[in-house]
Amino acid sequence: MNRKTLVLPALAGLLAPALAACGSSDGAGSGGSPIVVGVASQIEATKDAPAPLDPAQAYDVDAWNVLRSTLQTLMRQPRTGTAPVPEAAESCGFRDTQNEQYRCTLRTGLKFSNGHALTSRDVKFSIDRLRTINYTNGPVSLLNDIDRVETPSDREVVFHLTKPDATFPQKLATPAAAIVDSQVYPNDSLYKGWDVVGSGPYTVKTERSGDHLTKATFTKNPDYKGGLTVKSDKVEMRFFDDSTAMEAALQKGDVDLVNRGLSPDQVKGLQNSRDKHIMLQEMPGQEIRYIAFNTKDPSVSNKAVRQAVAQVVNRSQLVRDVYAYTGDPLYSLVPTGLTGHINSFFTKYGNPDVAAARQTLSQANITTPVKFTLTYTKNHYGSSTAKEFQALQQQLNSTKLFDVSIQGIDKWQQFRTDESNGKYAAYGMGWFADIPDADNYIAPFVGKGNFLNLPYHNDKIESDLIPATRQQTDRNAAAAGFKEAQDILADDIPILPLWQGKQYVAARDNVTGVEWALNSSSALQIWELGRGVSS
Repeated sequence: MNRKTLVLPALAGLLAPALAACGSSDGAGSGGSPIVVGVASQIEATKDAPAPLDPAQAYDVDAWNVLRSTLQTLMRQPRTGTAPVPEAAESCGFRDTQNEQYRCTLRTGLKFSNGHALTSRDVKFSIDRLRTINYTNGPVSLLNDIDRVETPSDREVVFHLTKPDATFPQKLATPAAAIVDSQVYPNDSLYKGWDVVGSGPYTVKTERSGDHLTKATFTKNPDYKGGLTVKSDKVEMRFFDDSTAMEAALQKGDVDLVNRGLSPDQVKGLQNSRDKHIMLQEMPGQEIRYIAFNTKDPSVSNKAVRQAVAQVVNRSQLVRDVYAYTGDPLYSLVPTGLTGHINSFFTKYGNPDVAAARQTLSQANITTPVKFTLTYTKNHYGSSTAKEFQALQQQLNSTKLFDVSIQGIDKWQQFRTDESNGKYAAYGMGWFADIPDADNYIAPFVGKGNFLNLPYHNDKIESDLIPATRQQTDRNAAAAGFKEAQDILADDIPILPLWQGKQYVAARDNVTGVEWALNSSSALQIWELGRGVSS
């Protein structure tokens, strides 16, 4: 899918001249004040997750935004589109017709920020290390299909896969496959703390308060050799406790650009703002929100309970009343805009129907009201999450078929650890795609080692459909398999999709490159940002 930047009608008149005036300032930011990016979220270290910037542990959008700017991968996502392009590699490609052997040749002269040479040995070390550590809530599942890694020379790397996987080049473009220094990072344990030793376009220094990051300062890496053009010598990423403080910093001019964490009311306010020095852009988004079910928990283990929930949840009401249309109702795990998407949940359950839900529970001999707890994380997905779960609670309990309580968890890492250990019956989560492919909205959630550690398994999806779709280099040819998988998930409901988010970037009018700020996976590309002339 090619990313098309959509300008909100309310600000079209402001954006056009700003972008036109700043479009030629590729060198902006060099030697001047840093571009400051605001984030209303936290990156934190805990006892169970002590290494938030180690690619063997990191598996959330904020940490990955830091790693994409400091660590190289063999491949990377392009400015637009979905086909990965070489980064630390000079060239990469499959060397067999079965998509089971993938060979890369590194660029010459690569080295880490500490001066150490980067060779194929470091690539092999990084992949082997990720799989050896096998961190429970980390991204290791993305590379589970690697059988072994060979290094015929200092510049050659060969990946032998256990089975065909046409999505493998995309996975090599994620921070899961980030290349770390084999002389610095331990081979069998996490690199604790906040340091990053990489070969990416920037180096980084961090500031903390207690156990969480408050600021990351990125400085252009003079030794970087890759495919990116770095537009600014220095970028600061500041982390705010809430979106109110973040927006205030933007309005004051202390922050130049914000992307993560704006509330629906703030988006509406920026849409209607008369401040000509702040521009807002709406972009297509592939973020989804959903409820995950622990299918071994007695309160929701019966499929009929989960189906009845699906029959009464009102997605349109959530999008309208909680999110002010900054998202769209979602009726499949695969979001709209990706090849293979179908509205499987709407086809099966239609509009909210209390009578149908009552019949579903009655036929399964389930006593009502069904009691369970919905859990959510208070801070990670923004201030509207609490309102969303209050609305869900009201929707379910008003039917008299359910007696649902809700609980919010303060710490994101604690929430992730507890859900992975099966402590919650049902809980809310979000998902930003690792790769812009339907595979990445299905495969990570089923089978052994899945992202959520869900107990749900389905042999048809795991042993047949996913392997078959991964043999298809032409992703359009894989659509039929994805559609069948979505229908199965709509029947079993280990996960209930709720809505698909739009992406918003608000920036001061002297910031250039805003139209390239996000790639096709909604990842932040800070190297695209520069400083122009304020209108």
